[in-house]
Formats: sequence, C-alpha cells, structure tokens
Amino acid sequence: MSTMMDRGESADCTVCCCTLANKILMVLFMVLLIFATLFGNLVTLAVVLGTKHFHTPQGYLKASLAVADLAVGIFVVPVSLYAEVYLMVTDSAPEWTSYDSQLVSFNPCNIIGPIFAGCTLVSITTIFLLTVERSIAVLRPLHKDSVITRKRTTILIVLSWVGGFFLAVCPMIFSRDIALEYNSCSRMCNYALGTISKFHSKAWNILLLFPMFDFTLLGSTVVINIISLSSIRQHSRRRKHLAKTECQGTSKPSFSDIKAAKTIGTLTVAFTISFTPIAVFVVGNVLGNKWCNFSFFAFWILATNSCWNVIIYSVRDQKFRLRAQKLLTPFHRRNTTKS
Repeated sequence: MSTMMDRGESADCTVCCCTLANKILMVLFMVLLIFATLFGNLVTLAVVLGTKHFHTPQGYLKASLAVADLAVGIFVVPVSLYAEVYLMVTDSAPEWTSYDSQLVSFNPCNIIGPIFAGCTLVSITTIFLLTVERSIAVLRPLHKDSVITRKRTTILIVLSWVGGFFLAVCPMIFSRDIALEYNSCSRMCNYALGTISKFHSKAWNILLLFPMFDFTLLGSTVVINIISLSSIRQHSRRRKHLAKTECQGTSKPSFSDIKAAKTIGTLTVAFTISFTPIAVFVVGNVLGNKWCNFSFFAFWILATNSCWNVIIYSVRDQKFRLRAQKLLTPFHRRNTTKS
C-alpha cells in the first residue's frame, strides 16, 4: 500500500541503488518480476476462463485476483523499471520524479499510485471473499449452491473493484495535504505529503485507514480460515471412524471442497506475510520513523505477491496443474504419439 516519506531523502538511500551492481540487479529483478507476473497470471486466466470446470464462483474470484495482479505487472512495475533504467543510463532521474502530483499538471504517479493501492485492496477483498465462499462449502455444504451463485459472486467482484479504487483515491479527494510522488526510498509511486497546504493530522488519519481496513479484512480472513480448517480436521476424524461402517453423511464437505479450502488458506498466509511489512511501515512512519531501506523491501515484497498465486494453485490444485501443463505443452501429446 501507500505511505508517506520525506522527499528529501537522497536517491541512493536504499541498498538497491548504492552501487552500479546493485542498480543492475534491481533492474533485472524488475524485469523478471514483470515477466513472472504477466506469465503466471495470464496462465491463470487462460486456465480459469478456458476450462468449464473452473466456471464457478470460486473460479470467477480467482480470475478477478489474477486481473488485479496482472495490473501490477502491466502498469506499476514498468513505471519503476523505466525510472530506474533512465537513472542508470543518464545518471539523472526523470524530471517527473522530482515533483509530487501537486506541483505538475501531469505526473504518472497520479495514475500508478491509485492503481497499486486499488489492486492491493481488491486482492485483499477477493481473498476474503474466497475464504467466505470456501467456508460455506465446508461448514454448510448443502446450502453451498443456493447461497453461492455466479450472479452474486459477479456482483461482489464488481463491488470489490469499485470500492477498492474508491478507497485508493480517497486520500487525494478528502485531503489537500496528500499527494503522489515517485519515492526515492521505495522506488515506487507512493502517497506523500503535499506542498500546497500545511500538514494536518487529518492526513495521518486518512492514511491509517489503509492498514486498518486491510488488517480488519485479513484478520477476519484468518479467523474464518481457522474455523474452516478446524471443521475439516473434525470431519477427517469422523470420516476415519465412519469408514468401517460406510455410513458417512451426505452433508459433509467433498474432498474437492476441503482441498480448495486448504488452497485458499495458503493464499491467505502468503498475502498476510507479504502485506504485513507495509502495514508495519505505515504505522512506524506515522510515529515518525523513516525506515528508508525497510520501505524498499516492504513495498517490493508486496509487489512480488502478484506472481505467487499461480505457483500456489499449481502446487495445491491438481486439476489446475494438469490443465496448465496441457496449455503450455500443446504439442506434447502429438510428439509422444509420433515417437
């Protein structure tokens, strides 16, 4: 997410840019991250949208999550890559990186900052919805099809995108003290203190809404996951006892529902790990800590989360893995037949 830092920090304050070797490694990292994010999420969309088995409410939510991650790889990281390559080649930063959005008529960060913030909010909301969907399938399997419908899921997805991007632009709408700038510490477009009006505590309160909202959803997601996994454990114990008598109830969750719930639990853990440093940094920044190097790692750890999901799906979901393999090796069967 976004936060505030003094724009007076020097451009080489982070460990990524102290030497030429570090700058080259940073550029290579950004290139690999763009490729991994685009490749992984395009594969996810191809599998989900191109396979009838995944045309379910859960599949729609996974597609929405992939689109949010894809936007990070298309818009957010390339802008940082351009700025870093420009700085490395010309030994001077692009002119727009020296000003915040209040000082120039157009700044790329006016678009990129809200996109990153909005996509992060959408991702958190989508993971929460995935968790709720799986918990209903596990705790109330007989009501799953009547409660979780494609229409309701589509409406929730639209609301998550509208709400996420509305929250992303709220800092600029409700406070003149907040602007957007390319930050020399995080090497990203972040929210920052504006220069037009004097700083008020209202700006801090607005920015603190981000970690409060995010951790409220993440905390709720973790609690729901714990309840679902506890139910799965109890069901597994009952199934062992009932296996001998072959009298398992039809109201129990299916194996695929249990497997999917564990996959969503893994997604929750991965996102919580990647987002926590950002939340810690925002709170620390409000308390007066600069943490320049820490901000660099925090923001880019969050950015790398955009390419984790396809790996989690491939490891945890056998049907997804097999479909992805067929998609990536279209001539494998033909070559095998010829040989």
